[in-house]
Amino acid sequence: MVKNEFTIPSGDKKTALHAVEWLPEDNPRAVLQVSHGISEYILRYEPLAEFLTERGFAVVGNDHLGHGMSVAEGAPRLYFGEAGSWNTVVDDLDAVREWEVRKYPGRPYFLLGHSMGSFLARTYLIRYPGTVNGAILMGTGQMSPALVAAGRAIAAGESRRVGRTHPSPAIEKLAFETYNRAFAPNRTGFDWVSSDSAVVDGYAADPYCGESPSVGLFSEMLGGIAFITKQSNVAKMNRNTPVLFLSGEEDPVGERGRGVRRAYQSFRKAGVRDVDMKLYPGMRHEILNDTCRAEVFRDLAAWLLARLPVPA
Repeated sequence: MVKNEFTIPSGDKKTALHAVEWLPEDNPRAVLQVSHGISEYILRYEPLAEFLTERGFAVVGNDHLGHGMSVAEGAPRLYFGEAGSWNTVVDDLDAVREWEVRKYPGRPYFLLGHSMGSFLARTYLIRYPGTVNGAILMGTGQMSPALVAAGRAIAAGESRRVGRTHPSPAIEKLAFETYNRAFAPNRTGFDWVSSDSAVVDGYAADPYCGESPSVGLFSEMLGGIAFITKQSNVAKMNRNTPVLFLSGEEDPVGERGRGVRRAYQSFRKAGVRDVDMKLYPGMRHEILNDTCRAEVFRDLAAWLLARLPVPA
């Protein structure tokens, strides 16, 4: 495997996005782009990249704005920007795709989104229909409009109180502490992430993981969730783009499968012709880093390989 780290300009006109490309030894047969979750970064996906490059795939991804090493000098961490910056991050995904497509024209191109990255990927599928050959959505969910509206109202109040660029203990409690309570009594503040205690400890010790998001980022994410859960927007996707939903059956982000099933059904209702779903029993939020990881890697590879064109 060959690993290249590089930067490309963000659509915010001030941030150099840190990106990573993992390549097989021979010319790649296809490309998988990864959209990571909140309060993490793209290098955490290297084990998956190692697995897929052995099977001929190139894997690429970037640290989203405010995450990892994609932070402009003097800019706050875990902050996308002013109102509308959710779409800037989605546009950044397309900028990475265009960068990679120029290098490997004609190769099948897939998009994988995890957690917040799955919400970004779902926005991408609506705003850039037909630009990828398939999408994998992991650790996703489908909040009710009423719950999203309530969250946005709280975020608006906290924005007035502490500002968009700062974190809010109230929002932290509303979101992540609620997730963790599902696994009480808790050993750490991140028990909801994985059932593998070593993974949880590594996550807690990583300075780029588990940071509190800014009020502005939380507000932008809720706006994005409101957008992707509107059925009229889902209907704008390319119905011929295959989609695979993968989640842990105990993942609180997906409401222990209920939210994942609602998202899956919304895609079915929109007429997506090839949409599958698999829930992993006993697994939590990061199935790529849970005790089922080997099975998830195999399932991912099998799904991708089955959707490559048959050689003439």
